[in-house]
Amino acid sequence: MPASFPVLVQPAGLRFDAPAGTPLLLAAQAAGVKLPSSCRNGTCRACMCLMLEGEVMYGIEWPGLSRDEKEEGWILPCVAQAVSALEIQSPQAAPIEDAPPPPPRPLTGARR
Repeated sequence: MPASFPVLVQPAGLRFDAPAGTPLLLAAQAAGVKLPSSCRNGTCRACMCLMLEGEVMYGIEWPGLSRDEKEEGWILPCVAQAVSALEIQSPQAAPIEDAPPPPPRPLTGARR
């Protein structure tokens, strides 16, 4: 089994690698991709997105998705782990912007 799987996020076309055994949300954040999220434990559905291609697994049965939603391809990236290359649809996905540097501190001449 590969150590990681490529993930393509549509419609933005963002890409990241999801290490085996790592939730997609954490893998995306580590790669600089922001996916919607809130609870991070599979119950709030804020991160819910459509899996267009591929396969994921869950460590336990998550309450956030109905059987019908799973059959339609909906997944919860906060708790889903890739087991193949994936293509997912998450319209709110975006690159994580680098935080601006702190403003320079003025030189006061004071010594401590």
